[in-house]
Amino acid sequence: MTRLIWLGGLALGLFCQAATAQTAPMASAPRSAPVVDSGLDGRLFYQLLLGEFNARSGEPGAAFSLMLDAARKTNNAQLYQRAVDIALQARSGDSALQAARAWKQAQPESREANRYTLQILVALNRVEESAESLRAEIANAPPDTLPLTITALPRTYARVSDKALAASLVEQALAPALSQPGLASVSWVTIGRMKLAAGDLTASLDAAQKAQAADRKADAPVLLALELLEARVAAAENLVRAHFNGATSPDLRLAYARVLLDSQRFGEATQQAQLLVNQHPERPDGWLVLGTLQLQDNLIDAADRSLQRFLALANKMPTEERARASAQAYLGMAQIAEKRRNFAQAEGWLARIDNTQDLMAAQSRRASILAKQGRLPEARQMIRSLPERSPGDGRLKLLAEVQLLRDHKQFQLAYDLLGKAVETNPDDSDLIYDQALVAEKLGAVDDMERLLRRVIALKPQSQHAYNALGYSLAERNVRLFEARTLIRKALEITPGDPFITDSLGWVEFRLGNFPEAVRVLERAYKAKPDAEIAAHLGEVLWTMGQKDKAIAIWREGLLLNADNETLRQTLQRLRVKL
Repeated sequence: MTRLIWLGGLALGLFCQAATAQTAPMASAPRSAPVVDSGLDGRLFYQLLLGEFNARSGEPGAAFSLMLDAARKTNNAQLYQRAVDIALQARSGDSALQAARAWKQAQPESREANRYTLQILVALNRVEESAESLRAEIANAPPDTLPLTITALPRTYARVSDKALAASLVEQALAPALSQPGLASVSWVTIGRMKLAAGDLTASLDAAQKAQAADRKADAPVLLALELLEARVAAAENLVRAHFNGATSPDLRLAYARVLLDSQRFGEATQQAQLLVNQHPERPDGWLVLGTLQLQDNLIDAADRSLQRFLALANKMPTEERARASAQAYLGMAQIAEKRRNFAQAEGWLARIDNTQDLMAAQSRRASILAKQGRLPEARQMIRSLPERSPGDGRLKLLAEVQLLRDHKQFQLAYDLLGKAVETNPDDSDLIYDQALVAEKLGAVDDMERLLRRVIALKPQSQHAYNALGYSLAERNVRLFEARTLIRKALEITPGDPFITDSLGWVEFRLGNFPEAVRVLERAYKAKPDAEIAAHLGEVLWTMGQKDKAIAIWREGLLLNADNETLRQTLQRLRVKL
């Protein structure tokens, strides 16, 4: 009896916004308030009651039929939505679509009915059928929310299999908006994102250019250009630079810095982060990015100051975002303490990390501390014993252990570990690339070349593989014209990369083109003051008889990183004491 009463209350609740119960006490409303007839007679009440009972008793088919029939009888939007929800909970997409279309037919002006129809069609991967609902969604959106509606379309179609068809439908639906000044830019950005998802990078870049032409002050076209840069579309750099010549928002500058960081363009990323903290010193995220980059450059004291500044400002961030960002800062501070060989302080920073997402990084840092204390077997075991909470954790553990072995010059162990992983994942270009670099450390140059060519075959746009192979040939002073071709190919993929530019300068030196080598290496060193680039530039200057300039460059390199192996070996080979 109790269960039936509860279900009856639920059925009545479906009409709570459309009706006033006639049995309510008179004191609950003014005497003049009209009584609205809900149309809920005994038969309909029983139908709703039975429908809800079936829904909760594992009979969704019967529940759906009863609820849809009730919706049609009453033309009630809540009942149509309930019918759709019952079908979706039962994972019956066709039934959900049937109810949504019935709702839309009964209430043609209902945006909610159209939105349900569109989303269900997309979820069912019936992309072509979604065209009519897509046009209606755009046409019926209020003017003040229309830009947001357009912006959301790439997310709506994100999971469809035929992304090219989806992009074409969206472009056709947005055609009227492309001629409207207030909508043209956001529409072109949406089209660009759809084309990018479909893999049509040329069309996406064209859309980004048109979006920027429609509104040169808008941030959205530049954000699309940054996404294209992440996809290795070098021409998108022009759109970004055109925007950054003027004033720009701090959020956009931060996004640009992160893209540059992901592309390993550390010098340019540092420049953007420094501009951000200079212009907006109260923003904590700028200090975090700057500190991370300074640590990457081995500028320990500067990184310490930047990360401490971030931690002092972190309370301004939203709670969840602050937790993740603070964990990154704690890891950085632990690394700084580790470099200063203050292991107790490093452990103190790591102990502050309490969110599970960063515990693996914290444990890997602890393993590094153990290894530096001469306890490498314990360090490896610490990494191996980490729990695997997600599918990618096993790979992260492998990479952490390989890095640990490389840091401590255990190259054969690292090579063997990567070899086993590649046997399991023979087409994993990143693992093969890492194995190639370790093979080079072991002097197995034929093996290294074989592995790098395998990477290029699997991933033709891998600038790092072209560069590594070209630099290896130049370093060994063999097949130098092939080396230059490989390195130039890497620069086509990532123009201006200072480390690849350094490789080009080095091969020009090996070819005997000393003035050109100096020009190229000076450009690389200006873009990224780095100890290894300093080693190469200094050697070219030394060979040309410009020994004072060479010594000055080498001294700068030692200040940047006194432990750089290439610089130390160069000075030893040339018998130079500074």
